[in-house]
Amino acid sequence: MHVPVQAIDRGSWRDGVASEGTRLIPEETPLALTYNGGTYAVMMGTPQNLEDFAVGFSLTEGIIKSVDDIKSLEVVRLDDGIELRMWLAADDAAAISERRRHIAGPTGCGICGIDSIAEAVRPASVVPQGHSFTPQQIMTAMQSVAPLQSINMQTRAVHAAAFWSPSNGIAALREDVGRHNALDKLAGALARSRTDASAGIVLLTSRVSVEMVQKTAAIGAPVLVAVSAPTALAVRTAEAAGITLIGIARSDGFEMFTHQGRVAAHRAREIIDVVA
Repeated sequence: MHVPVQAIDRGSWRDGVASEGTRLIPEETPLALTYNGGTYAVMMGTPQNLEDFAVGFSLTEGIIKSVDDIKSLEVVRLDDGIELRMWLAADDAAAISERRRHIAGPTGCGICGIDSIAEAVRPASVVPQGHSFTPQQIMTAMQSVAPLQSINMQTRAVHAAAFWSPSNGIAALREDVGRHNALDKLAGALARSRTDASAGIVLLTSRVSVEMVQKTAAIGAPVLVAVSAPTALAVRTAEAAGITLIGIARSDGFEMFTHQGRVAAHRAREIIDVVA
């Protein structure tokens, strides 16, 4: 049975005292993504929100351009894993046959099976200007994530990706043992609900590597906020993609790495400097 959380017997040793008990830990399951009968990738992930994962992975990997390109999607639960079976139009299926990869990737690996340097560091899509946000909105958005992480509250062992907008607050949040998977699930959730990502912020509980920027660009969000620092390549990619990249987001503030003009307070300072 594929469930996101399992209760496991465990022993413990704390403060010089041994005890027995149970702990809730997240499940990790092979997830095979297939298109028109052929396996494209096998990822390890949390068996929850799998339709979102299938759609989001397809979008952020560039396999499809729209959720409407998937003609049918079936989640098939097997004894040793789960198959996400998708059927595309004939032309789309022919295109991916040239780049199909048969891989067993580690948890949420963002670039497993990539067979060229150029593909690994491919340019991200350029996002629209979108909205600007105040520092208070950014901090409110980030602080809204933790209370909604139901799996992490039980296990303290999974990542989350969320989308926040001024009008709706947290509109979608997805969790997974893999940070890339969590963001793919969020991408799928937004695409399936026809949410306009240019009106809000993508929030991550993980570090920001280049793949996370590429996926956010595919989503079309103008601002990416994370609790941890980005890599240098992630910063360069965000700069080229027009994404406002914010890291080290804590209760007392955050650090801005690219396109700071979308943060309203910073834009106001720039105007004052120009006038002066």
